[in-house]
Amino acid sequence: MPINILMPALSPTMEKGNLAKWLKKEGDKVKSGDVIAEIETDKATMEVEAIDEGTIAKILVPEGTQDVPVNDVIAVLAGEGEDVKAAGSSAKPSASAAPPKSAEKTAGKPAEAAAPAPAPAAPKAAPPPAAAPAPQAAAQSNGHGGRVFSSPLARRLAKDAGIDVSMIAGTGPHGRVVARDVEQAKSGKGLKAPAAAPSSAPSIAPTMSDKQILSLFEPGSYDIVPHDGMRRTIAQRLTASIQNVPHFYLTIDCDIGKLLAAREEINAAAPKDNEKKPLYKISVNDFVIKAMAVALQKIPNCNVSWTESGMVKHHHSDVGVAVAMPGGLITPIIRKAETKTLSTISNEMKDFAARARSRKLKPEEYQGGTTAVSNLGMYGISHFTAVINPPHATILAVGTSEERPVVRGGKIEIAHMMSVTLSCDHRAIDGALGAELIGAFKQLIENPVMMMV
Repeated sequence: MPINILMPALSPTMEKGNLAKWLKKEGDKVKSGDVIAEIETDKATMEVEAIDEGTIAKILVPEGTQDVPVNDVIAVLAGEGEDVKAAGSSAKPSASAAPPKSAEKTAGKPAEAAAPAPAPAAPKAAPPPAAAPAPQAAAQSNGHGGRVFSSPLARRLAKDAGIDVSMIAGTGPHGRVVARDVEQAKSGKGLKAPAAAPSSAPSIAPTMSDKQILSLFEPGSYDIVPHDGMRRTIAQRLTASIQNVPHFYLTIDCDIGKLLAAREEINAAAPKDNEKKPLYKISVNDFVIKAMAVALQKIPNCNVSWTESGMVKHHHSDVGVAVAMPGGLITPIIRKAETKTLSTISNEMKDFAARARSRKLKPEEYQGGTTAVSNLGMYGISHFTAVINPPHATILAVGTSEERPVVRGGKIEIAHMMSVTLSCDHRAIDGALGAELIGAFKQLIENPVMMMV
């Protein structure tokens, strides 16, 4: 019987992907573990491995096809001894197997022609991102009539681990739960979100439709550049965050004179490699990451994530750091940052930033985390507020370091000052508790030697 190869869910939040490239062609034999295709998500490009052995009988979704839904059939595999031509001829293309779309600009056209179809009058508001975002509905049900498909080994492993197999997102054929999914679930990954309680809140309609917006501008005076997957994801997640997470903000000024002196001394003493280049170069942001990580350990009630059923209290400080990239941003995560040296944090961030800009980060390198840092100091921004990225309960917005006059002992002095603003999820963190966290950060950033204690 032919085996369907499905568009895989490469992350818990993935609903669609672009089939960037086929690495195998029709008639090629594959075995389990062979890399057969490259899939582009909104954040990265990843390789897809074959699960079963056989011969590729038919490719149903050509390379270059965009927005292929998770669990759509993208190719058919003929099993051992099976007639390849018969398997290929019986395969039916999915609705997604359309020719690749070109991302051309629509330039200089009248508003009526250039505008996409207007949105419905009252679309439903996007649901808030959860601590373990659920995959597409098809993967969520994993079968028909609520039945969960899983291998016998997966069921046994799940039972031994005390995990309900119905809560595990399956990555096997047709969303089947296999042994590797259970292993992922043991570490808290690949779990489905609990069903959201129905909301009584009214739907939020957009202020203006596309057609209404474009009608305000003279035809021929603009271009339209279609949104890519990353920009759409950023828009959806941050809109949901600002609508559903009650933010409040705390700002404090930090004297980083001691930090700058320590940074200069540490960098001057950095060991050199064979080419006489320093093995690390610490930045102010590396100190910020470390200070935020240690501050969360000092105020553990802020190192949390909100869920409807209870507060998730994290043992370690996993700090996401916003990195700008073409078309958007991504937040790679420094895991257990409170345990790492400044040089380790610095080198990890340089590696993450380089791979983020080429979209080579793995999902586990940018998903999750317990807080985040966004630094716009290098752009000369002195103060700003940042939007929380759920499931985080906090995000720290860092401004530039600048010389400012300060009053000390009745005298005006010049000091190197840096303003930081902490955004807090008021469901999880109250004002006084947030003030304790930003106070602990200030104490550490102003006295960097305390980070080493």
